[in-house]
Amino acid sequence: MLLYAIAIFLSAFLLFQVQPMIAKIILPWFGGSAAVWTTCMLFFQVALLVGYSYAHFVAKRLSAKKQVILHAALLGLSILLLPIAPSAGWKPANAEMPTLRILALLVVSVGLPYTLLSTTGPLLQAWYARSRPGAMPYRLFALSNLGSMLGLLTYPPLVEPFLSTRSQTLFWSAAYVVFAALCATTAFKSWKKTEVIPAPEAGDTEEAVMETDPAPTTGRRITWILLPACASALLLSVTTHVTQDVAAIPFLWVLPLSLYLLSFILCFDADGWYRRGLFMPLLAASLGGMTYMLWSDRTEIKLSLAILIWVAGLFVACMVCHGELARIKPHPRYLTSFYLMVSVGGALGGVFVSLFAPAVFNGSYELPISIAATAVLALLVLRRDPASRLCSGKQRQLWWVFVAAALGLCFALSYEVRETVSGYRLLARNFYGTLRVSDYGTADDLDGERKLTHGVTNHGEQWLHPSMRRKPTGYYCEVSGVVRGLMASHREGPQKVGVIGLGAGVLSVYSRPGDEYRFYELNPLVKKLAYKEFSLLRESPAPVEVIMGDARLSLEREPSQQFDLLAVDAFSSDSIPVHLLTREAFKVYVRHIKPSGVLCVHVSNRYLNLVPVVQLAAQSLGKDAVMLETEEDENTGCYATTWVLVSMSKGFFDQPTFHAVGSRPAIPKGLRVWTDDYSNLFRVLD
Repeated sequence: MLLYAIAIFLSAFLLFQVQPMIAKIILPWFGGSAAVWTTCMLFFQVALLVGYSYAHFVAKRLSAKKQVILHAALLGLSILLLPIAPSAGWKPANAEMPTLRILALLVVSVGLPYTLLSTTGPLLQAWYARSRPGAMPYRLFALSNLGSMLGLLTYPPLVEPFLSTRSQTLFWSAAYVVFAALCATTAFKSWKKTEVIPAPEAGDTEEAVMETDPAPTTGRRITWILLPACASALLLSVTTHVTQDVAAIPFLWVLPLSLYLLSFILCFDADGWYRRGLFMPLLAASLGGMTYMLWSDRTEIKLSLAILIWVAGLFVACMVCHGELARIKPHPRYLTSFYLMVSVGGALGGVFVSLFAPAVFNGSYELPISIAATAVLALLVLRRDPASRLCSGKQRQLWWVFVAAALGLCFALSYEVRETVSGYRLLARNFYGTLRVSDYGTADDLDGERKLTHGVTNHGEQWLHPSMRRKPTGYYCEVSGVVRGLMASHREGPQKVGVIGLGAGVLSVYSRPGDEYRFYELNPLVKKLAYKEFSLLRESPAPVEVIMGDARLSLEREPSQQFDLLAVDAFSSDSIPVHLLTREAFKVYVRHIKPSGVLCVHVSNRYLNLVPVVQLAAQSLGKDAVMLETEEDENTGCYATTWVLVSMSKGFFDQPTFHAVGSRPAIPKGLRVWTDDYSNLFRVLD
């Protein structure tokens, strides 16, 4: 068994080590959105389905010799496609919806190696069961998931901080060659072992096996699909929910996925760790807790507690789904068919969250739907199981209690969805997330205003009263750091201003005839709403140009714009995409700013202290940086803000507008400058 175990473990380790690696590489190419990860997960689930389908086909249709020859040939072909580093030619040239482009990129870059890795578990288990009649290979499935989890958990602390992305892909490719040789050796030995197996004795015939272990019914096969589908949908929807309000970083991708894999390990171990009497009550509590989190004001809940509630709820739900799946696993004779149905369910969950929901829903409804579906499915599984105490015995009355609880949960979730939709002037969604436009008051009220929000973060607002419409508000009041920088950068003449992140276009209230304002925006929906729902850009006395696409890619392609001021205000919900804070990104910014100009970076954040990150990037380029903080003022509608200004010339911060308002906080010991190959958000958690 050792050879099979090593091959399966290594394949699973490489399978899940490559997921955060490739996602991290392509994340900056598509704006740093959390949706990049869910799209990658969709690809990985579909590739897993293709791999399991291949394993099922060759195990059932081909002889042992033909299986070995075909698989060895494909392994050799996949080696010719190494290394797996994606080509920079896949970087998008415009702001098109990138889902199909990401999927095509992954197919070309890692498609064949990843698919062959995914075949290893079911195929080698089938070979093992064939060469050792009567053996139960499901512990190898648990071992496979252990390798997968270790592949994920070792990436953030042991791989990402110490190796450049180029080195990561080279080391992974070398390890894949070792795996291919090991897998081919295992295949050859399995074939030779099969050739010497004696003929079955009279009680071990295929007919005898079918009598004691009849073929699974259609209902059971459907259950094999529905249970992993619910777990997969919950995994992706919870991950999206968490990352859109914190940061699209591998750690917050890896944590939920690792717990998802851990549930597979525990449930498919020899004795199994799943106990229905323990986990069903925990499921009720977990689904209730996640529903409460959807209702509550997330800004008032501590970050660590919020993450704990979500990931713990996800783990319990996955334990129930995968535990019930393990209870109805078939005889090894039907092993590849079982794994195929499981992969179909996982792919369906991914398609629902990554493709169906963004295309059909105008809000983030997939999470409450997944929670409700898990509750209903758990009840159906209990009801269909003759061994369940809810079907007979003294606890039969509890069935109706559980039904009432599930109905109450579904009602609470539907009410939350309705509340999410109501009260907004407009609710719209695309690949990059959900945007909301809401009015507070009317145009007749002096304090009436219209807001644009993404997730829980304000992306700009405008007063509604005609006399107030061009009065600055939010993050752009006259005392804010960016406006002080604007006033200090040659206000006596025409200015050229660049802004990374459009929002509602509030900074354009400071534009004057003769100025030039150039906004860079990734999300086409933001531009549409900025012009349709707000009047700031339309009424600007200076010409306004909006460049669509990722700002960094756009600036890299453009000649120097010679901005007097360049503002980086590109939030993805409550986080700045990491690729906009690296040393390489700052080199691009500096190239576009006049020698007398200034760079302004908005780093207001509830969870991350990004001030030293900007300071280190500025120092690495020989530039001076000053932090400017302002307090919230409800009377003027001004928010508390933190801006870091980076001057291109000495003496810039000696001007009167900065007297007694700027500071240079100490940089934490051990913090390194971020680069495209290195970033560490653990060190800047606030």
